[in-house]
Amino acid sequence: MRPLRYSINVSLDGCIDHLAMVPNEQTYRHVIANFERSDAMLLGRVTYEMMEVGWRQPAAESARPEWVESFGRVIDAIPKHVVSSTLDHVDWNATLVRGDLATAVNALKQQSGKGVLLGGVTLPLALADLGLIDEYEFMVHPRVVGHGPRLLDGLSRYLDLELVEQIDLGSGIFVVRYVPRR
Repeated sequence: MRPLRYSINVSLDGCIDHLAMVPNEQTYRHVIANFERSDAMLLGRVTYEMMEVGWRQPAAESARPEWVESFGRVIDAIPKHVVSSTLDHVDWNATLVRGDLATAVNALKQQSGKGVLLGGVTLPLALADLGLIDEYEFMVHPRVVGHGPRLLDGLSRYLDLELVEQIDLGSGIFVVRYVPRR
């Protein structure tokens, strides 16, 4: 069974607006390592479309550092599963996920492999409510944003989590990894 791992950047005040974060080379390298622990991604429509615009290869000529370009190549190559009731089709190495969310995600988890990396805002909230996320990873940035979408805002019940790892990525950015207490 493949674990479903949710990884997200978050500010000190719980904001998950990706434009408000202060990534550095270590954060990109850490995310690439997460991809190496996974053999698929699970995304909602909004996150899928946002990521496709920014990372689909071949990327336009840019002055981005090699470590950013390396991330782009990794995200471009990984198979993606997109949960959407409004899209008619997807490409970019992706398949549509339809039907009952719990059934569809459990089917993905039952496949053999290293793991499924989950990203986004709305879909992770629904999957947390269903108890389907096996690991939560928060990349905490040293910034107070004061606005924007909040981490798992609207969760219907508490999540009791056990800390399993802490990593210092430098520049005040810490990764904290948790698993649900069962």
